[in-house]
Amino acid sequence: MTEQMTREPISARDTIRQTRIQKLAELADKGINPYPYVFNKNANAADLQEKYKDLEAGIETDDEYSVAGRVMAIRNSGMFIDLMDVSGKIQIFSHKENMDEEAIKTLKLVDIGDILGFTGTIRRTPRGELSIKATSYKILSKSLLPLPNKQISEEKLEQLKSHHTMSDTETKYRQRYLDLIVNESTRDTLRKRSLIIQKVREYLYKQGFIEVETPMLHTQASGANARPFMTHHNALDMDLTLRIAPELHLKRLMVGGLHDKIFELSRCFRNEGIDTRHNPEFTMIELYQSYVDYNEMMALTENMVAYVAQEVLGTTKIQYGEHEIDLTPPWDRKTMIGAIKEYTGVDFGDFFTAKEAFETAKSMHVEVDEEMNWGQIIEAVFEEKVEPHMIQPVHIIDYPREVSPLAKVHRDNDRLTERFETRVNGWEIANAFSELTDPIDQRHRFEAQALAKANGDEEAMEIDEDYITALEYGLAPTGGMGMGIDRLAMLLTNSQTIRDVIAFPTLKKIEG
Repeated sequence: MTEQMTREPISARDTIRQTRIQKLAELADKGINPYPYVFNKNANAADLQEKYKDLEAGIETDDEYSVAGRVMAIRNSGMFIDLMDVSGKIQIFSHKENMDEEAIKTLKLVDIGDILGFTGTIRRTPRGELSIKATSYKILSKSLLPLPNKQISEEKLEQLKSHHTMSDTETKYRQRYLDLIVNESTRDTLRKRSLIIQKVREYLYKQGFIEVETPMLHTQASGANARPFMTHHNALDMDLTLRIAPELHLKRLMVGGLHDKIFELSRCFRNEGIDTRHNPEFTMIELYQSYVDYNEMMALTENMVAYVAQEVLGTTKIQYGEHEIDLTPPWDRKTMIGAIKEYTGVDFGDFFTAKEAFETAKSMHVEVDEEMNWGQIIEAVFEEKVEPHMIQPVHIIDYPREVSPLAKVHRDNDRLTERFETRVNGWEIANAFSELTDPIDQRHRFEAQALAKANGDEEAMEIDEDYITALEYGLAPTGGMGMGIDRLAMLLTNSQTIRDVIAFPTLKKIEG
């Protein structure tokens, strides 16, 4: 087989790249560095659009500015250029009357996607477009690859919401930088996520909380029921797990009396499935407050979410999909057993054995097995029969003891715990307890978890001896709450998948 026959065909993309590399050579011949170090930018597009919003069509000013951004459109051989910066778009007017002849010639070497800086005066064209009447410019970064077509990308975004095809995933998630360049909606979503995190911190600071940091590498998985990621530390020759939750380390700090109110914005890792609401690495806020119980945590949760919504969106009434959701406190409260009775007519509080609960759940066509305990069966019934109806925010309170190994026993019913999970749009967004402070009870709970793990439950916790030791020194009455930042961001940005609110979601590796 000849070399000509085995050579890969040249794609349109490769042809464009070769053309642009040739332009690099031409710029070098002109003594121009297409990748300089600095540019003295002193204005953003949006600020100029606002400042000169009342400038009439056809009016020019002597006000001079330097702007910089990515070239998104070129018209009339470079006379008109659409420049996009982080704030928005502004038009550049490049004319031989305002720039020297050589600069005008060099504009022919500029392509869509290049990053340029322009200096010039403000004018509004006769057609009403605010423009920079350029007197000079500087090439700041020469783009070698063509941008995707904006219209096509937006169509793919719509397809993605319902089809999740590989080609859409390639465009939107594997090359997030391209998605950000061409889709304002993506930029807006991720900027709002950043603001959401800022406002969560702001709210907690105002309530007197301090921010702390705890390890991401653990000697054993703890603080939640989840399957961990494993890793190995070479120098210590020791297996470690990536953090599934910061809970037990944070409560160690509470034992030590670091502060009455602490929180951590933490990256956590769980080796579990991926779907529209789950990503293997995610962000959560976890907080603890001394001398309060889960009732105080309910108030804090709803007030914090309402504060963030008001600050980010200007309202506590949000649109998510087809639903208008009112986040205005106070939120509804329902016991888990009471909510099941409300939606199914069955009162699981009347069943005192797992066998009775199992047979009833089976008759309701809920997927359960005979190895499950009373609490696990009730939780399964709730998740299948009730949870999808929880559109407006509600605190589901008083979880069974068997599924709440870190929560205090309910003061009125020892089969239950003082735990709640907050549901909005049918999702869990927060999980909170009157924290278990009795070290002897905590050991019994851990032992039950360890037995479940030995019997094949990969998500069950192990006994954490050091944490029990910490509790034996005394932990004051404490309320604790954890909330998924990614899901909160989904709600407040009307995003249909968690991948839309994570800049770089976990994706399957492409083979070959």
